[in-house]
Amino acid sequence: MANNINDTEKLERVPHDSALNYDEDYIKQRRNWISEKIKIQLNHIAHYSIAGSDARGNIENFIGVAQIPLGLMGPLLVNGDHAKGIFFVPMATTEGALVNTYLRGAVALTKAGGVRVFVTKDANHLDPVFILKSIDEARGFVKWINDNFKRIKEKAESTTHFGKLESITPYIIGRRVTLDVAYYTSDAMGANMIAIATEEVCKFISQETKAMKYFLRSNFSSEKKASAVNLLIGYGKEVSVEATVPRKIIVRYLNTTPEEIQQLWYSCALSGFSSGMFGINAHFGNGLAAIFAACGQDLAHVSNASVGVQSFEITENGDLYMFLRLPNIIIGTIGGGTALGTQKECLDILGCYGHDKAMKFAEIIGATLLAGELGICAGITSEHFLDPHKRARIHTREKAYSDKG
Repeated sequence: MANNINDTEKLERVPHDSALNYDEDYIKQRRNWISEKIKIQLNHIAHYSIAGSDARGNIENFIGVAQIPLGLMGPLLVNGDHAKGIFFVPMATTEGALVNTYLRGAVALTKAGGVRVFVTKDANHLDPVFILKSIDEARGFVKWINDNFKRIKEKAESTTHFGKLESITPYIIGRRVTLDVAYYTSDAMGANMIAIATEEVCKFISQETKAMKYFLRSNFSSEKKASAVNLLIGYGKEVSVEATVPRKIIVRYLNTTPEEIQQLWYSCALSGFSSGMFGINAHFGNGLAAIFAACGQDLAHVSNASVGVQSFEITENGDLYMFLRLPNIIIGTIGGGTALGTQKECLDILGCYGHDKAMKFAEIIGATLLAGELGICAGITSEHFLDPHKRARIHTREKAYSDKG
């Protein structure tokens, strides 16, 4: 039988003091508290280069840092509207062979003249839902929204210096109306920005209409979840990527052929359609998670950002043409975790920290994901796919057995 805690029984909580939470002595006290509780000495968590106060706003109950190995992937030649030239991309991961997989694709793409990439759309979304008395009132509500967009826009933009309300798309669902509210958020990912602006919008709409109630979020935009709406409408920056790699480069540097890669893609596409997958790709999530972790992005947005489309085709000359459609690249180069020590340095490696850098960062991510798709698909079609994984396993297995109690 589970133990129940009476209302009068005091719960033991993590040490917390609003005035001292980020002072080094108090952080140490909190760390010692959990160390004594679990009877284990915490030797690594306590070693970090930032000041405790730097973590304010990014973490609560701070006790230290979780270190993730960081590697460089490149050279990668990017021919973007904003990202131009050779880049070496920082990737944080514990998955052995991941960086090498992306590296193989990057070398081939660079030898072939680089990756063409650009941002086709840029909008962050929030999705409040309003409840009305009937479906007829819902229809009248939608008309009011459409007729009063300028007034709503003024209310939204009164809360932010950088955000711009771009559009409101209503969806009637019975007597409820979900609003897909889209914003331009400049170089910030903008989650807090658009939440504050949309709250002001919802209050204004409630005062002016017959809406009985509203909720600030409805799940329509599927934030931090994969859905069909992410593929169709997009969320964040939509990035288009393409490259053509000559046959001789595929054979020499990837030990396979364009035909083998295209056949693999076709087989995987059929399997993906059969499984109900949202979009088709080999491993967008791997590269996104590694770059997001390195560069201070919200890791949960990998679930949205990994929804996209990848394709390989054989050209008339027998070369390999490839493209990606990435409709959900949700990133920022200011705010959030971007100013923390290692995260800022990783963005600096790319020349992507600060204002007027988000488009560049999105293009680099798109080019990197293309390198990863080429690298893994080439690997699967050759006899050497598992070789780097086997080499990595030797070391991880050795550590696992040496730690065995």
